Amino acid sequence: MATATAAGALAWLAIAGGASAGPAGTVTETRTMKSIADEGPGYAVEDFGYPDADKILTEKHITLKRGDGHIVLADCASATDLLQVWSRDKDRVCFKVSGTRGYLALEIPTVYAVRGNTYAAQVDLTSGTEEKTFDVTQNTWTPVGESADEQGRDFMLMEIRTTK
Repeated sequence: MATATAAGALAWLAIAGGASAGPAGTVTETRTMKSIADEGPGYAVEDFGYPDADKILTEKHITLKRGDGHIVLADCASATDLLQVWSRDKDRVCFKVSGTRGYLALEIPTVYAVRGNTYAAQVDLTSGTEEKTFDVTQNTWTPVGESADEQGRDFMLMEIRTTK
């Protein structure tokens, strides 16, 4: 009877979070779920910052700010259905698009053309304080920036938005 009472007390303590039976009948302290949760990692807050943006800026001189992960920088030789941006400073820069909607904030200077892919796309460019939005024709070249500007001014690509 004493053994059953001791076992019952230990079970009650374990349920209550106080103690549990250890090896050879010894009592060891257990942690409650609350104490484990209190020690867990902090909250993850998504800022939609582009992964490895600093490294890409250093290596490729392209500023990738933030996005939803559905428009990502790609090697132009890696696939066929890529969105291609042409710049006098960077030549060709390619992006892989996925999902039903995509968004990417970036900075690529002196952009003059964008070749669309199978997604509907819009690009926002700036020249000084002037902002222009261009609809990109699917699967063909669209003149944007300086090639679409009567004055032939330099434009910087600031945003890409896509929909399927």
